[in-house]
Amino acid sequence: MIKKLILKYFPSEERFWEVFRFLLVGGGCFVLEYVLLYTLTEYGGLPPLYSAPIAFTVSLILNYFLCVSFVFHAEHQSRSQVVLFVVTSLMGLGINQVTMWIFIDLVGIWYMFAKVIASAIVMIWNYFTKRFILHH
Repeated sequence: MIKKLILKYFPSEERFWEVFRFLLVGGGCFVLEYVLLYTLTEYGGLPPLYSAPIAFTVSLILNYFLCVSFVFHAEHQSRSQVVLFVVTSLMGLGINQVTMWIFIDLVGIWYMFAKVIASAIVMIWNYFTKRFILHH
């Protein structure tokens, strides 16, 4: 029953578990990033648009190692794969910053809620770009 359901929505059972692992790692890294954002802003006195890229970068480094070893099982990375990972991650940081700026400064919502929206957008970007990079 569960296997039929999985195969209905995923091309293979392996892809299902890959997405599951990606969401697990991403969720953990999101919690880390969210806690760092809050801590640096509330206790470190940094404005959210300064603490956000710091928290993003720390989370990204951990995410990279977990994606390579645990999610995509792609331990042997070429130089071009690493460069593409870094470039797409910097693009993800840009997406994060623009989304945070729009929702904090233009829309006027609380920075922690803006981070949830930004993270959802960046998560979609990250899955497709990282999957492409680490599987090629």
